[in-house]
Amino acid sequence: MSLACASCPVRDRAACSVLAPEERAALARVGHTRHLARGQTLFAAGDPVTSCATLVSGALKVTSLERDGSEHILALVHPSGFVGEFFQPFAAHDVVALSDSRLCVFAGPDMEAAIARYPALAQALLRRTQEDLHASRALLAIGSKVSARARVAAILIEFSRAASDSPCHPARAFDLPLSRGDLASFLGLTIETVSRQITALERDGAIQRSGKRGIELVDPALLSASAQ
Repeated sequence: MSLACASCPVRDRAACSVLAPEERAALARVGHTRHLARGQTLFAAGDPVTSCATLVSGALKVTSLERDGSEHILALVHPSGFVGEFFQPFAAHDVVALSDSRLCVFAGPDMEAAIARYPALAQALLRRTQEDLHASRALLAIGSKVSARARVAAILIEFSRAASDSPCHPARAFDLPLSRGDLASFLGLTIETVSRQITALERDGAIQRSGKRGIELVDPALLSASAQ
């Protein structure tokens, strides 16, 4: 069954958005939908990667396993993000669902043929690679911030940017893609410290929590100041 592009929530942000309707329809006919439950692996380190995918909903993490068994998060993949064999570092790392996720999956040869047939798609994938590299560097730089408050504020800003439909404005409301434990591990903090800092940012009026993982930016300027 071909992909339902007309109802795709990331149709205007994914790399395939540059294609003409008939070109996108042709690409959709060779793809299929895959659902991942939270914690399920898309690509495992060491396994041959013979496919690629666009994330439609949910979130993925790219991780490495240290010798002591601890997990190190290297990058996050948000909706409209692209992963697969064209990004060789993933062959050495695990790509795991952070939440229930839906993806458009393509066999490697089919995507290679599409790239050769549609130069605009190749350019869009190159731009996305550059954007993902910049985002990964920004995430890794957060760990160098001195204070716990700055680290937590900075990661919330990055999540709001990733959740936005616009490259110019962050999303005012979003769900945290990481658990408190994953956040703590990524930021080099304890779970208790992460919880205290989120509570402090809410008390100060920078954010407001909604449910278990929902975050609303009440005062983006204050949050940005806290991230310095």
